[in-house]
Amino acid sequence: MNTIITGSNLFLAATEAGSHVSAGRLIISALIGMAILLLLIIYVKLHPILSILISAVVIGIGAGMSTEAIIGSVGTGMGNTLKGIALLVGLGSMFGAILEISGGAQRIALSLVNKFGDNKAAWALGITGLVISIPVFFDAGLIILIPLAFGLAKRTRKSTLFYAIPLLAGLAVGHAFIPPTPGPILVANMLGVDLSYVIIIGLIVGTVAMIIAGPIFGKYIGTKIHVPLPKNLEDMQDYDESKLPKFATVVGIIMIPLLLILTNTVVGAIINNTQTPIEFLVHIKPALAFLGEPFVALSIATIAAMIVLGIKHGYSREELEKVMTKSLEPTGMILLVTACGGVLRYILQDSGFGEVIGQAVAKSALPLVVVAFVVAALVRISVGSATVAMTMAAGIISSMPEIASLSPLYLACVTAAIAGGATVMSHFNDSGFWLVKSLLQIDEKTTLKSWTIMETIVGLTGFIGALIISFFVK
Repeated sequence: MNTIITGSNLFLAATEAGSHVSAGRLIISALIGMAILLLLIIYVKLHPILSILISAVVIGIGAGMSTEAIIGSVGTGMGNTLKGIALLVGLGSMFGAILEISGGAQRIALSLVNKFGDNKAAWALGITGLVISIPVFFDAGLIILIPLAFGLAKRTRKSTLFYAIPLLAGLAVGHAFIPPTPGPILVANMLGVDLSYVIIIGLIVGTVAMIIAGPIFGKYIGTKIHVPLPKNLEDMQDYDESKLPKFATVVGIIMIPLLLILTNTVVGAIINNTQTPIEFLVHIKPALAFLGEPFVALSIATIAAMIVLGIKHGYSREELEKVMTKSLEPTGMILLVTACGGVLRYILQDSGFGEVIGQAVAKSALPLVVVAFVVAALVRISVGSATVAMTMAAGIISSMPEIASLSPLYLACVTAAIAGGATVMSHFNDSGFWLVKSLLQIDEKTTLKSWTIMETIVGLTGFIGALIISFFVK
């Protein structure tokens, strides 16, 4: 499906949409609602949850929806969105917390660095960031692993950017493109695409993005700008590797949910595309379908992590319970912002705006993947929050009726494009910008030249990769 929105196409298609409300009114209502959303977040500093709800209600009223219809869309949006992601976000948080306290993240990083050696340590850090950010939130992963980048910079006397940028690139890629992190789960849920396809596309485009934005760009910027080791870390001690879990154990546990989800999809594809079904696969398909259900796969991985990385490494059940409970504290805001994105999606869909946009897209010349990227990128640059950018872009795209007719792989490419748009141009309005600045102890100008450019490379590379793949999977 090769489509995008242009001003003239939008109006022409809008006038043809068979809605009882004029297309012009729908378009104006949506634009006013989006403008109010940006105004409330950027200038009024109102919380995104309230901002999105107010924006959705304004769009509904402006589009002529009754109060009962608006309330119904709000309830449906909240319920349908949360039922698709609430368990996954919660389980992912607990899984990541166990990996963090057990030293599993450090073990992966140290093993890869030792294997690659100092000369190729930047590649090891990029891979580490990519793997670790799948189960661990970006902020936590950065805080856990940044000492390793500092330790390498101290040992080699190179700029800290030489090692920090690859690590950041890996973390950014895993955080944006690969489930079970909340962003891609949110978008996949809204678009109705199986997570296995999102994982496949995310791994492909994300790996390329990590390589270009990480080791390659990191070497360039690390050579160009020398950032010394933070003064308070000049006497830092090395990790005690004897107390960390084994590398194969940690990787094996991290791979459990990914392998279960992918195995179910692969077996299903073999059965559906084979004229004479393989009896063995047919018999085990129900079991694989159950085990490959994302919440089941993550539950199994979390329990395995509790036993192997927790209890067997000296943590009591009570200690694990406290760690896992604490890990759920930040998920409340994530889930509510995401659910409000579902509200926005249903308001746009139920008001008829989604159909108007869908018809405009069908009449235009560029891929829907481009529409998704541009919308997410504009919100990202304006608001700063990747979550809000993904939420708004997914809400607009998923409200289009023709989404239901697209292939799962194409929708996975759209998901990756939204993730790419929500990653580019991190600057002063993004909390990640200030976290990186403070941890590396660099000024704003250097942060823009390093972190902001790295994020933009990640987002653009992921988008271009998704666009190329989309041409072959219509």
